[in-house]
Amino acid sequence: MMHKERTARRAARKRIDSIFQALFLLAIVIAVLVLVILLVDIFSEGARWIRPDFFTNYASRFYNQAGILAPLVGSFYVIILTAVIALPVAVATAVYLEFYAGNTWLNRVLQVNIANLAGVPSIVYGLFGLAFFVRFLALDRSIISAALTMALLILPVVIVNTQEAIKAVPPSLAHAAYALGASKWQVVSTVVLPAAVGGILTGTILAVSRALGETAPLITVGAWVFIASLPVSPMDSFTVLPVQIWYWSGQPQQGFREIAAAAIIVLLVLLLSMNGIAVFLRNKYQKRAEW
Repeated sequence: MMHKERTARRAARKRIDSIFQALFLLAIVIAVLVLVILLVDIFSEGARWIRPDFFTNYASRFYNQAGILAPLVGSFYVIILTAVIALPVAVATAVYLEFYAGNTWLNRVLQVNIANLAGVPSIVYGLFGLAFFVRFLALDRSIISAALTMALLILPVVIVNTQEAIKAVPPSLAHAAYALGASKWQVVSTVVLPAAVGGILTGTILAVSRALGETAPLITVGAWVFIASLPVSPMDSFTVLPVQIWYWSGQPQQGFREIAAAAIIVLLVLLLSMNGIAVFLRNKYQKRAEW
């Protein structure tokens, strides 16, 4: 009797598992179909606007004369400064937490808060950047304000990725260095970090690519929707591709929606390129580790 009951329970579990698998596959199919429809719609509207003058023209009141030169350059400025600010801070924080903080209550509190900050909505970082960087520090609506805000946005993610990359380094490498008389800092700087650089760069690039597609925090800290000059210093005004796309998408003329689709294509290419670089670096350093 008990054998029959166990058999019936196993059969019921299998049926439930098969139902969940079918629902999971259905959700994936629906998501892929929606994505394909969106991509087809975007490319059908915007592909014809991908031409040289689209990359060399400034924004304009006339859609057939508008271009993405200013937002494209502004995006590069913001992203480069964001990476330059976030990467050293994230690596230093991860090294401290992994090698110097110890298993103390403060370390545990920091770990929990870093994990929680990774899930905070981006608009919250934008409001903080507006209050602290733009107004309190009087950095105004500048590239440096945007870069500092975006650095705060990606910092928890980069810290966690750096910690995981450090943990992935075989402990035997550090033990061998200690056995040869190296100090803790020598082990960290010459053994652990060089071995973890692939994972660190991969996580950083993926986090920066997320920042490249953000709109809400940049609007909050003062990105312009129309600018007719290129920034030359971190204190200059700026605009970025997501903000320009958001502005064009809200215009009533069909032509502006078409050039918004063209700008989306450019942004997708940039994001896919950055993700491709991250995959390349990951594979490269994985093969080096196997050697």
